[in-house]
Amino acid sequence: MSAILTQGTGNEELDKAIQLAGYSYDITQDIFYSKLDSWQRKMGYCRLYDEASAPLGMIMDCEMIHFDYDDRKWMIGLWKGQYDFVTGGEIGIYTEALDLTILGLFKGTFYHCVSNEDLLPMSFTLRKNDKTLFMRKGTHWWLTGFKLGEFSEPSQLRMDVTITLKNASMRNAFVQGLWNTGYSLAEINQAGNSVWFTLDTPRSPQPLTRTKFTDRIIQRKNELVCLKYQEITEPFNTLQDKIKAIEAQRPELYQKILKFGKSKTLYEGYETLIHSLISNSQRGRN
Repeated sequence: MSAILTQGTGNEELDKAIQLAGYSYDITQDIFYSKLDSWQRKMGYCRLYDEASAPLGMIMDCEMIHFDYDDRKWMIGLWKGQYDFVTGGEIGIYTEALDLTILGLFKGTFYHCVSNEDLLPMSFTLRKNDKTLFMRKGTHWWLTGFKLGEFSEPSQLRMDVTITLKNASMRNAFVQGLWNTGYSLAEINQAGNSVWFTLDTPRSPQPLTRTKFTDRIIQRKNELVCLKYQEITEPFNTLQDKIKAIEAQRPELYQKILKFGKSKTLYEGYETLIHSLISNSQRGRN
């Protein structure tokens, strides 16, 4: 992929906002994507984040693949769906699991994002109704892509995923994790240490906050915002011109654009609590 990944949007305020949010802009595919050193890396992963997504307007399919390798518990997570008014997909790699209990709120596992030594080469193609929206490829801990103003139901999206594991032992453990998640051997392809498969209908339990009723309400809101974005920007070819038009005609939508994706709103409510529990857990083991 020959995308010019360092190209800005042409809008200084938006460029600054997406940089602070941990993203960059790919002018070739007209998508936003997460940086290797984004602030989200310190936040790790726990199920609470997915449970908070739907109430914040993000209706996503989640797929969690768990496996053991090198005396550690690993989790590779995949997401696809509607992030408010962007369509997107993600692959995240996590390890160093800790069991946490937040009385009355959460009991489960917290994972840290992997270190640079554990980054993996991976790629995915996100398709909507068999039409390619974009492709992403890189050695990363959190490979993402988000297309502004595109509306999708998660069921319309398909992710073709390839991950290259460190060695045959890790590859076999990951394949076992896919099997345990519900993928048949016929759905899992291998060559060397690379594994590829397709996420269409997730096999993992979905967040409790996602119901047919709430999905319908939230998605109609998301669809209306996307339609308004498309209506205003239809005459323009560049993102810079589109953003100018949005800022002039719908300043409230422009402010939403400055806060797109998995923003700090998703995490900040839990950050202090979770990291306090982690610190107490680590002190208890010492």
